[in-house]
Order: sequence, then C-alpha cells, then structure tokens
Amino acid sequence: MTALVIRSAQDAISAVPYLLGFHPSRSLVVIGYDGPHGTCAVRLDLPVPAGAGERVAGLLSGNGFRKALLLGYGPADEVEGSAGSTAAALTAAGLDVLESVRVCDGRWWSLTCTDACCPAEGTPYDISTSLIAAQATLAGHVALADRDELVRSVQPVEGLARESMRRATERAERRFLRWAREPGPRFRSRTTEEGLDHVPRVLARARGGTRPTDDDVARLGFLLTDLRVRDEAWIRIDEDAPAADIAFWRDVLRRVEPPYVPAPASLLAFAAYTAGDGGLANVALERALEADPSYSMAVLLRSLIDAGIPPAQARIGMTPGELAAAYHDEPTQEAG
Repeated sequence: MTALVIRSAQDAISAVPYLLGFHPSRSLVVIGYDGPHGTCAVRLDLPVPAGAGERVAGLLSGNGFRKALLLGYGPADEVEGSAGSTAAALTAAGLDVLESVRVCDGRWWSLTCTDACCPAEGTPYDISTSLIAAQATLAGHVALADRDELVRSVQPVEGLARESMRRATERAERRFLRWAREPGPRFRSRTTEEGLDHVPRVLARARGGTRPTDDDVARLGFLLTDLRVRDEAWIRIDEDAPAADIAFWRDVLRRVEPPYVPAPASLLAFAAYTAGDGGLANVALERALEADPSYSMAVLLRSLIDAGIPPAQARIGMTPGELAAAYHDEPTQEAG
C-alpha cells in the first residue's frame, strides 16, 4: 500500500516496479485504488491459475477498493486470456476495471480500446522520466531488475564474509553455552536481560551510521531466539519511517548463520510490509518459513499479507515500557 497517485495507464506502468520492488515479467499485475488504504498491487504469474482472479477480486473488494487497473507483462496469447478472466472476476466483485493493458519491450497496448487512437504497434513509454518514478524514488522505493534480483538481496553472504560470521557465531555460542552450564536456573532470564540491553544498543548504533560487527550480529542472532527479545526488536521498528530498519534487518538476515534466520527474516518482512514493499516482505517471509515453517511471527505475517490486510490496520504502536508491562517485567532503558 502506498500513496502514489495513479491516473492513467502510463502512471500505472511507471508505478508497478516500485509497488512490487522489481520490474515484472510474465506477470499479471492488478492495481486496486480509490479505497480507504491507498494503492495495492497484486502480482500473479502467467498464465494465471484457475481461481486466482476470484481470490484477488475478493481481497480488493473486501478491503474497500472500488477501482482497478490490470497490466499484463508478456506475450499477447498469455496476457489476453488471463487479463480477460481476471477483469471479469473483478467486475463481478463490484470493482470498476478502468483499463487493461499489455506491456512488453518498452511499449504498451490497451486490451479494452478499439479506437484508432491506440496504435497497432503499441505506445512507447519511458519509466525513468515519469513523475511517478521520481516520487517513488524520493520516498525511498527501489525497483530491482527482476524478482530474482530481489530474492538475491536477502540471500546469505558468501566467501570470506560467511567464514567470518561462522567464527563469530561459534564464539557467541560458546559464550552462551558457558552460561547454560553454570549452576542455577538463571540462564533464560540472563539471556533475556542481555537481549533487552543488546537490541536497543545495536539498533541505536546502526541508526547512527555504525554497521554492526560480526560479533554483534552473531550475538543478536542467538538472543533473538528468545521471544521476549524478538518482540523487543519488533516493537522498535519505526512504523512511520521504516527505511533504516529495512536496511538493518536485511543486513542481519544476510549475515546470520542458518539456525538464526527466522527472527531477522520475519523482522525484515514486517518492516518491509509496514513500508508497503510487498515484494521484499514476501521474499523475506520465504526465507523465514524455509528455515522454520511453523515460526509464529512469519506464519502471522503470511496470513496478514495473504488476506490483504493493509499495514495501517496492523500497526503495533507499542512502546518498550508497554511491552515490558505486558511481559510483567521492568521497563527497558532506552539506549543513549
């Protein structure tokens, strides 16, 4: 969901890469607008599977969208049939489908216009010169070359960086193992206390421009396995301006060792979802659920996104003190 204003097919073509986070191919993109929640873009692979158009129509109508645009990216034989059946489903659900177009090789063709004003060779477009692209870039949106590049942007670092993280993770695990071997039942509470100190401090340093060290990330990965610590990190995501949190959690996700992926992947997904970046949220959730299909935060976010719940309706709006009270512990001290 974004505040981009789309008034024409060319506006929509310019907006789609920023709404998705990448330039689509062999896709049908349905844009819902004129509703209470800004603009929503849903991408379907071509050819569109049976029933998918009806599900998208239900999602958009259920969230109060009244109008829609369809953009098919690919050859005419794949786009036209899928666009036609999806447009019919949207109309049946009460949405006004204002335009349906095919986009290919720098040109677009209307699938609804039969006038001579729509040339048979298509209408050329240039996203780079559009006002929509300028607005999206100013707002911090990024359009990667394709979905594969988006997927790669959350994949693990390799080479020397991976080896360095592996050694840092071993150091962190040895440290916490020593704690676990100490007599008494204090291991869990001690881990939580350390996490409630470490999370705000490393976040504050990152927001000040200092990238966390490998030891910081390894320690954070272990500490986030404590749900109290994970929730502390969750409520500290800035829901009004999450760009810094997206950068931070993407970096952490790429650097942690495999056992520690679910928490940072889910936190990245929430930050991206809050920003209206559904493409990034989805690929981050894929990493979380590949690592742990039952991870509760990832399962919850998957349900919210699949149901089309807008970020404005899923805001947490909780302070660290309120979270502490909910967990019946002492409010945490803000990092300086």
